[in-house]
Amino acid sequence: MTNYTIALNFEDGVTRLIQCGDDEKVTDAAFRQKINLPMDCRDGVCGTCKCFVEKGEYELEFYMDESMSDEEAEQGYALTCQMIPESDCVVRVSASSAVCKTAPEAVEGEVLGVERLSETSFGLRVKLAKPVGFLPGQYVNVTVPGTGRHRSYSFSSAPGADEATFLIRNLPGGVMSSYLADRAQPGDSVTVTGPMGAFYLRPIERAQVWLAGGTGLAPFLSMLEQVAEQGCDHPITLYYAVTRAADLVELDRVKALADRIGDVTVITILAAAEDAHDRKGFVTDHVTAEDLVGGDCDVYLCGPPPMVDAVRAHFGKLGVEPANFYFEKFNPTEEKAAA
Repeated sequence: MTNYTIALNFEDGVTRLIQCGDDEKVTDAAFRQKINLPMDCRDGVCGTCKCFVEKGEYELEFYMDESMSDEEAEQGYALTCQMIPESDCVVRVSASSAVCKTAPEAVEGEVLGVERLSETSFGLRVKLAKPVGFLPGQYVNVTVPGTGRHRSYSFSSAPGADEATFLIRNLPGGVMSSYLADRAQPGDSVTVTGPMGAFYLRPIERAQVWLAGGTGLAPFLSMLEQVAEQGCDHPITLYYAVTRAADLVELDRVKALADRIGDVTVITILAAAEDAHDRKGFVTDHVTAEDLVGGDCDVYLCGPPPMVDAVRAHFGKLGVEPANFYFEKFNPTEEKAAA
């Protein structure tokens, strides 16, 4: 029996991954796994279960025009009560996880190691009790041992592995930073809860422009891992902007993944005046209208709020609007703010 993985993305940012068997409808698979997708019928009549399929192949059985038009079906909408997957799928659900009687999943883990990558960043490795499924780019809440608190971090590892990695900004005095710098020991217990977030890699159908600020590189490492595994028919340009040369961490890994993929250009940018480098300043000093292929590109951006705001203003000045623009902000309190 073939099982397909269906990622259900709820409107509150929570994602749950379920398994759907051959000839099984998504609604039935979700109910079997204790997730109550919205539904008032099982016959393709009411339209209550209408969702948008962002990725994947599927068959639609009967539905009435009153529940969903043929035009909507062509656009990628589907009634989950009539949707039979023929591949892994990503489905955007027009309801919150709470309404669907589900929540982020908590998975126990233990610290395998902490690496001081630079003065401004740590690498954290965690052994998970079981593999965590997520969409590359998404984040989880990670407990800080001994504090009763948590912080949110994007995976920098590939989806579905039982060893997770995180690239974490060093904030002097920060709850997680203090733990990683002073107290972390292999074997410490942590809990990761998620996955969550609307910042994740969509199907690659055009040129990609990826913009990473500092430890905002983390989700792009996860994305590169998936692209290296699945392949890609379109060029990817990754801009990696930091303050000083010492902050350019994980470059060997980035370049190794880029070599595996093929058509990937990696551009590094330094802001500090005292460090010599081919490209100085900020991302907005180097991204041109030509780089955006006249708008025929998808832009992904992960960085601090000022970077996100500056890039949005820069696109306006260039007079170029990307086909899609996905971004995630992170701020000095170590919390996530996605859009």
